[in-house]
Amino acid sequence: MTVLDQNLSVAATRQESRAWKKMKRNKSALVGMVIVLFFAVLAIAAPILPIADPVATSWSAIRKAPSVAHWLGTDDLGRDILSRMIYGARASLMAGVVSVMIAVVIGVPFGLISGYFGGWVDMVISRITEALLAMPFLIMAIALAAFLGPSLTNAMIAIGLSAMPIFVRLTRGQVLAVKTEDYVEGARSIGLNHIDIMTRYILPNVFAPIIVQATLTVATAIIAEASLSFLGLGQQAPAPSWGSMLNTAKNFLSQAPWMTMWPGIAIFLVVIGFNLLGDGLRDALDPREA
Repeated sequence: MTVLDQNLSVAATRQESRAWKKMKRNKSALVGMVIVLFFAVLAIAAPILPIADPVATSWSAIRKAPSVAHWLGTDDLGRDILSRMIYGARASLMAGVVSVMIAVVIGVPFGLISGYFGGWVDMVISRITEALLAMPFLIMAIALAAFLGPSLTNAMIAIGLSAMPIFVRLTRGQVLAVKTEDYVEGARSIGLNHIDIMTRYILPNVFAPIIVQATLTVATAIIAEASLSFLGLGQQAPAPSWGSMLNTAKNFLSQAPWMTMWPGIAIFLVVIGFNLLGDGLRDALDPREA
């Protein structure tokens, strides 16, 4: 490890320590973290929780109100809403996280290459990115999901590809600001190749805003997945999804309002949680904030 690498490593460690201290002082960020962790734990622990089978129907328990037997009530086929909510959290959170991972894995390298090399490479990537950004995010996701076919996997791919231009533009802008720094010039002066400079010196120093944007984009992806499932382009029956549960519940608003209430509240809470967490990360990772 060179002296430059050691200095950057020490600086990164100090920044992480400062960021965590600022996060702990931000009550709204901690609330968001608790909400996200709560739903994440529920989703992960779903198979071992003592709950009913989410796809088991019961003709004697159709549209029953919340009770001791069914804490959140039952749906139009007598399925337990609590168990479907918990398993639906797995689909929604997985769709949000995997979609953003797809967007980051594809978008960040293109943004890195565009900002670092400039010239015609930057022009081509930037024009394509601008063309994609001109199309509304949800419309593009619906079009891609319809083209790929209705399934949760295809919905995640569609959402990830639709969110990818955001990360291309963000990464490019951060690289343009960082590539003229002294430590990058120092890396060039000791003869490092372009790949080493990009991966060892530029990417680690532009990753903080990417993490913040990824956290905020998870919330958008969860809403998009719910929208696609509501339209029949996401998770397919009988597997539970908050969006598909809302689609079914819209036909029984007057007879069984609880069918709509619980998925709506869950989507609201998870989105609020990720937004609060993302805002907290943005403040914590901003070096200009004390």
